[in-house]
Amino acid sequence: MGVYLKLKGISLTMLVKRTIVTAVLLPIGLVLIFLGGPLYYGFIALILGLAAWEYGRIMRAGGLKPSGALVILGAVLIALARALNGFESADWVISLILLASLTFHLVEFERGQPQSATDFGVTVGGVLYLGWIGAYLISLRALPDGEWWLLVILPAVWFADTGAYLVGSRLGRHKMSPRLSPKKSWEGYFGGVVFGTAGTMLLVLLMHTWINVDLALSPWGGALIGLVMAVITPLGDLGESMFKRQVGLKDSGNLLPGHGGVFDRIDSWLWAGVLGYYIVVWLL
Repeated sequence: MGVYLKLKGISLTMLVKRTIVTAVLLPIGLVLIFLGGPLYYGFIALILGLAAWEYGRIMRAGGLKPSGALVILGAVLIALARALNGFESADWVISLILLASLTFHLVEFERGQPQSATDFGVTVGGVLYLGWIGAYLISLRALPDGEWWLLVILPAVWFADTGAYLVGSRLGRHKMSPRLSPKKSWEGYFGGVVFGTAGTMLLVLLMHTWINVDLALSPWGGALIGLVMAVITPLGDLGESMFKRQVGLKDSGNLLPGHGGVFDRIDSWLWAGVLGYYIVVWLL
């Protein structure tokens, strides 16, 4: 029966929780990004494993029965293989996961599970989406100056998200995706595009002038990265919303107080990692 102060639809209690979690995790993330190597790779594998666990929880809430163990193991195995030798192990790792998944669901069908064919697709989809796509956060860090590329690409997503919230909460009138995310508006989306583009351009300029980072990226190149991230990565957010809306869940989990689950936090990062990797490869 407590009284909650509201700030644009977010309770003060939730805002405090979000701030505390961010204040704890942000320094840890920055340190690991700069350290790179086994600590960073292990951290990403852990995050993907937790997101995979939440993915299984979401699907089970909708009456589906993917193999939670295989989704988690597959996502982590792909991430660790990517850290060990890049894309060299991709063929046998993915082949092994596919065969193991089909074998598991064959047994489940024989034991009476009538929708095992669908469950097989859900298992494989989770492994590939969270493992294969998520592992690009490892591939991006492994590139030359990978720590700085990460510190351009991930903030670009944050700039876009912040701009979308600030503009959308004040000026949002036209619903962008009423079924997937009723609070998102086209005004907020285009506000995010402006903030993401301008913010990333300014960030790269500051890197060159204040931090003296020798990154092969001009401020205009930073603007291009910000534009791409702002325009495309919201699809990652909407994609995770699709999973949750289909089964009637608000959050993927509750591991991060005030934020929801791990999958809720990395939904756009998954897209940013793969897009950022190929943009950087193209620029280099």
